[in-house]
Parts: sequence; structure tokens; C-alpha cells
Amino acid sequence: MKRLALAFAAFLALGAAAHAAGFITPAEQRHVPFSGVLPGCDDPGVLSTITGRFGQTESGYWSSPLEINGYDRIREIGFRANGVAYIPRRYCIARATLNDSRTRLVVYQVQEDLGFASFGDGVEWCVMGLDHNFAYAPACSALRPYVTRFLGEKALSERY
Repeated sequence: MKRLALAFAAFLALGAAAHAAGFITPAEQRHVPFSGVLPGCDDPGVLSTITGRFGQTESGYWSSPLEINGYDRIREIGFRANGVAYIPRRYCIARATLNDSRTRLVVYQVQEDLGFASFGDGVEWCVMGLDHNFAYAPACSALRPYVTRFLGEKALSERY
């Protein structure tokens, strides 16, 4: 009985080691590889996507006249921060000036091959304080790298 238990434990240990080794394979070395090349946080295409979608969402869903007029303090807060085995993502934060003369933080991700129907890079964004349906709540933390999700809005606001 001891031998059977020992053999079973060894089998589980080997299986766990083999399973863990599979997750270390970088996304660029898979059967359908990713390139790992993503536009930067300050890329005009990325920022115009956020601006356009924000305006559409505010006017279409919330009947609000808010629009983003510009960005400053654009900064990358992580690149592939959740590991090299996952889909390549660039995590960014910026301060946006809205047409009501207020500034708000925008947290966004640029994701490889996650655009419409997997063509092009996808952009997910959240404007702090204007996440009306709490899709990325609390404080847009769902779009931040896993390690920095629990800093909170106050810790990020102090830097901006």
C-alpha cells in the first residue's frame, strides 16, 4: 500500500512538472505564434481608437456630451506583465482632458491579434470615474497588470 501511494505521488509530481513546463513556452514559439510586436502607448492609432469609442459610448449609451480632447502623461505600466506564455499585452495609463475641462485617468491595454475577428491589435480602455456599468470595476483595475491591480485609484492619482 505504501508503494502504491509513493508511486501515485511520484506520478502526480511528474505530471505537475510536465504541465508547468507547458506554460513556460513563450507565445512566439507556439503552433500559431504571436509576434510580440505591439504599438506603443503613445501610438496615435491607439489613442484615436480610445477617443472615438469613448465619444460613441458616452453619446450612444449614456446620452452624455463628454468627449476626450487630448492626452498627456502617457506611460506604460507593464508589457507582458502576466507572463510570456500569455497573449502579448501592453498595459498603459494616461491622463485625458475632457471637454468639460476635467482631467481623468485612462487605463488601457493594447492586445495582439484581439481586434475585430482577430484581425489587428485590440484596444480595451476604461476612463476612471466614468465606468458607468462597472465593466472594469473597481477603479478600472481589471485592465491593469495582475500585480498592480490592487494599488487602487488613490495610489495612481497621486502620481498624476
